[in-house]
Amino acid sequence: MPTIQELIARERQRQTHSINLIASENFVSEAILNAMGTVFTNKYAEGYPGKRWYGGCEFTDMVEQHAIDLARQLFKAEHANVQPHSGTQSNLAAYMALIKPGDKVLAFKLEHGGHLSHGAAFNASGKFYKFVHYGVSRETGRIDEDEYTRLLKENPDVKLVVTGASSYPRAIDFKRLAAIAREHGAMFMADIAHISGLVAAGEHQSPVDVADVVTMSTHKTIRGPRGGMIVCSSKFASKIDRAVFPGGQGGPLVHVIAAKAAMLEEALRPDFKQYQRQVVANAKAMAKAFTEINPKRYRVLTGGTDNHMVMVDITGTGKNGIEIENLLGEQKIYVNKNFIPYDPLPVTQTSGIRVGSPLLTTLGATEQHFTQVVQLIDRAVSGENVATQAQSFMESLA
Repeated sequence: MPTIQELIARERQRQTHSINLIASENFVSEAILNAMGTVFTNKYAEGYPGKRWYGGCEFTDMVEQHAIDLARQLFKAEHANVQPHSGTQSNLAAYMALIKPGDKVLAFKLEHGGHLSHGAAFNASGKFYKFVHYGVSRETGRIDEDEYTRLLKENPDVKLVVTGASSYPRAIDFKRLAAIAREHGAMFMADIAHISGLVAAGEHQSPVDVADVVTMSTHKTIRGPRGGMIVCSSKFASKIDRAVFPGGQGGPLVHVIAAKAAMLEEALRPDFKQYQRQVVANAKAMAKAFTEINPKRYRVLTGGTDNHMVMVDITGTGKNGIEIENLLGEQKIYVNKNFIPYDPLPVTQTSGIRVGSPLLTTLGATEQHFTQVVQLIDRAVSGENVATQAQSFMESLA
């Protein structure tokens, strides 16, 4: 059995010599890696700055308060909690703060692009709360506002509306959806796990001024360590803090909070806005390239993208999602199989794939590079072995 150091070296080799189009992954900076590998991993710090259960937290308090201040500044929020271990933990804390077990929630369907923590029956959210789900129009592939409104009318006991997605390529009109929710007496929560970087850079409408609570993960477009954050109005600040600790978590991961602070420092720099603009431009280039190769073979859902991901119906290739994922993975190109709305295939197969632009954009890739990547994908799907070309592509970005 190889040692852990050998496995780390192998994973570093895989990451740096493979084309990674997984929309929920990114490359972090050396500053973030270094922050995660510090002595703050030794510190136990249940509680919040100035209110800890343990001594010796003077520098921990400064780190966490710095991260809180940066998060509030970046998202223009009244309150921030930087302790959640993940986006899902952020969501569960938000539910705990806003509603009671058994309350009814309206959220986006998992199979149409939502997330497990938006009420999937096998997730804690679906076990403790009663969810009803809206989806996308079969004709347009976009959020069906008519269904959204109808469900609120048919379910006047809905206490909370959850918006946000993990596989939806179009911009979400948070202001419009929040207004409809308010008209029907429901609170409004936005999960921006995937688009937090775009929101921070002004490349997507921000929900912060219209939502009661906004949750997110920190390792996707915002390009930080794996973890979560919550921002909210001051009205819900104490409830959110109590829901995170002691409601759902014990001691925070102080080394990860330090890395979140490093992430937030980077996100406040001018070049971060340039990066996010390029992320969107590159995703649009991928969508265009798939369509230009063969729109029947690669049907780009909704006809394009407004964010960092492209959803592709690959039924026309004669292969299903897991077959495409495995075939490309063997040649050092990584995508993930994904449900498409109204998918006839089971989750273990799927009729679609999801591709994203954040990671390669971090490495300096532009629109032309992403067109080349789509061409490599098509050649691989057609039966060619493109592993050497994939490695050469990555070397050209180094």
